[in-house]
Amino acid sequence: MLLENIDSPSDLKRLSIAELPKLAEEIRETIIKTVSVTGGHLAPNLGVVELTIAMHYVFNSPRDKFVWDVGHQCYVHKLLTGRKERFGTIRQYKGISGFPKMCESEHDVFGTGHSSTSISAALGIAQARDTKGESYKVLAVIGDGAMTGGMSFEALNQAGHRGTDLVVVLNDNFMSISPNVGAMSFYTNRLAKKVPNWPVYNRVRQDIYYLLSQIPPEQKELVDTVRRLREAALAVLTSGLVFEELGFTYIGPIDGHDISKLIETFESVKKMRGPVLVHVITQKGKGCEYAEDDAPRFHGCAPFDPESGKPSKPKGKPAFQDVFGETLVELVRQNKRIVGITAAMPSGTGTIKLAEAFPENFFDVGIAEQHAVTFAAGMAANGLHPVFAVYSSFLQRAYDQVIHDVCLQNLPVTFAIDRAGIVGDDGPTHHGVFDISFLRSVPNLVIMSASNEPQLQDMLYTAVKHNGPVAVRYPRGSGPGLPLKKEFNELPIGKAHLMKDGKDVVIIGAGVMANVALEAAKESKHSVAVIDPQYLKPLDETLIIEYAKKTGRVLTVEDGVLAGGFGSEVLEMLTARGVEAKVHCLGYPDEFIEHGAPEILLAQYGLNKEGVLKAIERLCGK
Repeated sequence: MLLENIDSPSDLKRLSIAELPKLAEEIRETIIKTVSVTGGHLAPNLGVVELTIAMHYVFNSPRDKFVWDVGHQCYVHKLLTGRKERFGTIRQYKGISGFPKMCESEHDVFGTGHSSTSISAALGIAQARDTKGESYKVLAVIGDGAMTGGMSFEALNQAGHRGTDLVVVLNDNFMSISPNVGAMSFYTNRLAKKVPNWPVYNRVRQDIYYLLSQIPPEQKELVDTVRRLREAALAVLTSGLVFEELGFTYIGPIDGHDISKLIETFESVKKMRGPVLVHVITQKGKGCEYAEDDAPRFHGCAPFDPESGKPSKPKGKPAFQDVFGETLVELVRQNKRIVGITAAMPSGTGTIKLAEAFPENFFDVGIAEQHAVTFAAGMAANGLHPVFAVYSSFLQRAYDQVIHDVCLQNLPVTFAIDRAGIVGDDGPTHHGVFDISFLRSVPNLVIMSASNEPQLQDMLYTAVKHNGPVAVRYPRGSGPGLPLKKEFNELPIGKAHLMKDGKDVVIIGAGVMANVALEAAKESKHSVAVIDPQYLKPLDETLIIEYAKKTGRVLTVEDGVLAGGFGSEVLEMLTARGVEAKVHCLGYPDEFIEHGAPEILLAQYGLNKEGVLKAIERLCGK
């Protein structure tokens, strides 16, 4: 076994190039075996095995800096940088993270988790290097899916303008999570198909660079003439290469599974100066038949049988995402002015169901949440009702657009906020714990939080009938498993639901926390009332004030941060109305929540049944 003797990149360099394919095979086996138990990102990591080996073989991490876009493809990097022994703990509570994490290793030079950030971060690191007079290479590894995000082009624009010494590795596998969309994706696909031209292109470019270097600087007219000839010649060979126009030296496409070719390419790149883009073609799921055949399912997956790829656990109750997708299809069937939007997440959000049933009413804008929100606003301004399905942590990226382009103009856009609350093993980059806090301060926005599946259906039905912006939030995974509705009901704006009467204390549980509150209330020795607010904004002030006065004790429970969250809203309202009551708020403190199984994290922060029972006792104590 070669892998067992590698504890750092320096150990890797002791191997011969001929041994590296065997190492790649061992790494693939390790990743498949581990992820089949822990769950995680399988297909992205299998696709970058040779690429990661070649990078570490040529460059000198941590002196040379690797910045991974999104970071879900960093498992190979972790195996080669001293985390082999702990690899079995990946994404597990108190184990190593499934993403790059600066506090975890000196080889993780920048923490990531969201898309399209790597070039900006790498450019910042490179600029700091230059400012301090240091000398080393900085590499940004970005997928073609992440290149659909506008932030990547903002960074390319500045890097090319400044001429900074920077290497961008474009890992092109024709996919993000699902197959890529957009003009940029088609462009890189065309480049990949032009492989026979690139040896000629690279030779011509090098010859012209040499010619330019031989012309005295004072002969400006001759220099300009050669440069125009260069642009014309390269245009003939490349049909107008956008990366070259942005100021980058383009190299590729390179077979991303040919280790020898990758090493040869990186050895050349290591000697180059200025911004360079290396275009590498890889296959998601490489070396694992079922992951190759179904890369979207194995992008991020639950534990599975490593031989067959079949899930380890049979599918149980329908997930909220599935309920949302089915409900959206029915809503569009009833009203063709409703359209669905996703930012490269048709499978994850459930909008794939709409894409299949009503493709003309479905829009995948790529990994571009900011554009998605303003695109929705434009549609709403012209008579449609867009439903933008987006993970809570990804909506953070479009906060300005939510305020400025949707809510300020009071446009009828529905935000279907998936993965609200903690998401478990993906950790702090993906926990959806901030949305209540950052949305409730925005005027005109109505906020609902679903506690069960039929309620989610009614909330979506209500949202698309409302002539203004609405956010409907719901968690990852399944709910109580209540039967779905055939016909939907419109929920009166700002009306809560009394789940249980009581006289000693009232619990107001936001979203699925209402179910936890009800479980605790039924087991408590005290008489506990439970309110499902349904609407987090506007509040049902009448019902909440009635029970605050009746019991004198109020407990709020939310799957979000306490700072500026739902509990704060209840406190502010009771104070403003002059209601005297003892109030206690349960939620997440002012810290980032680490990765771990949801049941572990909920227990840690007192957001399970036992935690709520303890809070009841504290409130009802002397």
